[in-house]
Amino acid sequence: MQVFDTAAAHERILSHVQQLISLTEEEETYFLSILKPRVLRRRQYLVQQGEVCRFENFVVKGTLRAFAIDPKGQEHNVLFALEDWWISDFQSLLTEQPATLYVEAIEEAHLLQIEKKDIEQLFINVPKFERFFLVKLQKAFIAFQNRIFSTISQTAEERYLDFRQRYPLIEQRVPQYMLASYLGITPEFLSKIRRELATRH
Repeated sequence: MQVFDTAAAHERILSHVQQLISLTEEEETYFLSILKPRVLRRRQYLVQQGEVCRFENFVVKGTLRAFAIDPKGQEHNVLFALEDWWISDFQSLLTEQPATLYVEAIEEAHLLQIEKKDIEQLFINVPKFERFFLVKLQKAFIAFQNRIFSTISQTAEERYLDFRQRYPLIEQRVPQYMLASYLGITPEFLSKIRRELATRH
């Protein structure tokens, strides 16, 4: 595994945060002090179903997925995360109930983690972070609503094209069977869609 570059990771997350809020040098120092570095091997779990998720996770490097397993043992991918995205089992994190999702590294991943209790203290010490995380929550809700709309109102081809337009980088880094699961189709049907689209262009 590659060595975690703390300085580069801190620079990356500060750049990400400061797209929404401005921080003083003192606020930056405090924020960075509560971050915990974490490196995951390929196929290593960050969260497993039944555990209580206690960290919010910023992706410095790598690709992860969140998925559920149905009673028949079938995996259903519900979220992918690349660099500059946040990922966890949000329901478990907020409610402190056992996770319903697995979160796994698709490739080696470098993360910066914030424990829930530290997030709550961060809101007290640097209140502007409440706005930062509120905006992130709003964007996640919009993405979730778009996902529901896509599932109930679009054809498989339309879902694929919509996904490719919204998340052009993910398709290049996620195995086809995982993407097919996210879209609610079989890998074979996704291959067929791709072939048909290729013949039209």
